[in-house]
Amino acid sequence: MRDPSVSRNTAGRLSPIRRTSDLRRLRDEEFDVLVIGGGVTGAGAAVDAASRGLKVALVEARDFAAGTSSRSSKLIHGGLRYLEQLELHLVHEALTERGLLATRLAPHLVRPVPIMVPLPAANPAKRVWQRGYYGLGVAAYDVFAGVFGGGRGMPLHRHLSRNGARHLFPSLQADKISGAIRYYDGQVDDARLVVNLARTAAAQGAAVVTSARVTGFVREARQVVGVRVKDLEAPGSPEFEVRAKTVVAATGVWSDDMSAMLRDVGLRPGLRVRASKGVHLVVPRSAITGEAGLILRTATSVLFVLPWGGHWIIGTTDTDWQLDRSHPAASARDIRYLLDQVNEVLDRPLTTDDIEGVYAGLRPLLSGEADSTSKLSREHAVVEPMLGLLLVAGGKYTTYRVMAADVIDRTVRRLGGPARESRTDQLPLLGADGYAAAWRDRQDMARRHGVTTGVVEHLLERYGTLTVHLLAMMAADPELAVPLDGAPEYLAAEVAYAALAEGALHLDDVLTRRTRISIETAHRGAETAEHAARVMGAVLGWDETVRRREVEHYQARVTAERESQTMPDDLAADAARVGAPDVRGLTADRRAVLLEADL
Repeated sequence: MRDPSVSRNTAGRLSPIRRTSDLRRLRDEEFDVLVIGGGVTGAGAAVDAASRGLKVALVEARDFAAGTSSRSSKLIHGGLRYLEQLELHLVHEALTERGLLATRLAPHLVRPVPIMVPLPAANPAKRVWQRGYYGLGVAAYDVFAGVFGGGRGMPLHRHLSRNGARHLFPSLQADKISGAIRYYDGQVDDARLVVNLARTAAAQGAAVVTSARVTGFVREARQVVGVRVKDLEAPGSPEFEVRAKTVVAATGVWSDDMSAMLRDVGLRPGLRVRASKGVHLVVPRSAITGEAGLILRTATSVLFVLPWGGHWIIGTTDTDWQLDRSHPAASARDIRYLLDQVNEVLDRPLTTDDIEGVYAGLRPLLSGEADSTSKLSREHAVVEPMLGLLLVAGGKYTTYRVMAADVIDRTVRRLGGPARESRTDQLPLLGADGYAAAWRDRQDMARRHGVTTGVVEHLLERYGTLTVHLLAMMAADPELAVPLDGAPEYLAAEVAYAALAEGALHLDDVLTRRTRISIETAHRGAETAEHAARVMGAVLGWDETVRRREVEHYQARVTAERESQTMPDDLAADAARVGAPDVRGLTADRRAVLLEADL
């Protein structure tokens, strides 16, 4: 539990000193709950458990959201296509969570984004049928959000004529559409939400440590009583044990690895997780003229074209992936598929020259009999393959809080004692408290701190009411008030704050997840690396050797990713991508060679 004399914001600061303290706690204390995995589900589980008064630790082998949770379509959505498939319980669940995030839990990170459903050109009778069919679906979506959404947080849908659709999205080919329907969903910077979850867990008293890789379970008889951990920031140090009454593995596409650690006792995993690769392209806002996103039906799934600040996000693919799970690679085939799909409706076709960034992520789908990953379940499951070990897997980003509550409910039952209900639906994340008032008064805040309103708006939409801390840093050190080289949308203060308060340990953590420079600039962050490393190194105490190594690692990663995206297929793309070593010293994470020794 947090010391009541310490503010929530201070208690949630993930500083280098805090990491040292939390490592000591891992070695010295026994926890009620140890969470493995720093993605959205693991961080959400840590928040849920800590807010119930349990003694909690969270360990993550790499960085917060380093896997799936930083590589989504950046949507908090109810799943419009699930409504079409009559999976009403999934829509109800997701819309409830969308409403909570947009209005109470994280209004500084989740905001409405308009999306158009284009209606294809057809004969008059078919046009009437299409508008009625799609209109009924979107109307039902709004009804679900209003009745079950716990606070809508989104405007209502609207029907548009062909001219209205073209006015809102001039880049649409006029002869391909008969009109459109505009609706709203939520947009989020997925990695920043996970960081805020981790900090909120820390503010509730959880020990939170990244670069801490679980290498095995500690067992007594047939019960898991902890894990063995390797501190990847101290490669010469020995592994150590962390004791816990319950271990929760929220490891996404690595879930099968957790079960493999127990194969010596012949346990069946209880669930199987299949990885589906989703690739997204990022292009500049100038490449497409439009004021709303698009959702397009494809032969296998749906395609989103979404506004993202000064950019567009186009995605996604949906293909099976069985290669390196830490660094899934986008191939030239993936990129060509996305370009071909979006170019069917654009008046000016996009080419590879338009692409600023590319990212690929893996969805953890519960494995079933379906051959196509697009048909696998998006529901989640909680299983207990061995006493003391709970696995949670599946689901979707939007419903992370439901998954977290389910696995911690199971944890509380096995721990016994007084019933402790989840209260995370009432717990704003750090930066959310007072956000509406801060946004209303943003011009006054700008005047008081001697910066432009644009700077304050940028910071508020990323840090919420924690913005005052960054403004104070900029006032104390004018060098932190300057834009980053090669990425003028971001300030040097954001790099310093990431290292000082958000648990960033490496340059890649900042350029890829605390900011989105790696996908929002044509140079992929290569021109920013030196400046960011100087700022970050000043906080973390890097000498010239460390600073140079961080820059070289990052540049090598960019080079490997660029090369992989020219390869014709997954095998060739994967081989190119794994050529760049991980800065944390992890080996290639391949299914054929599980749990190899650290390099």
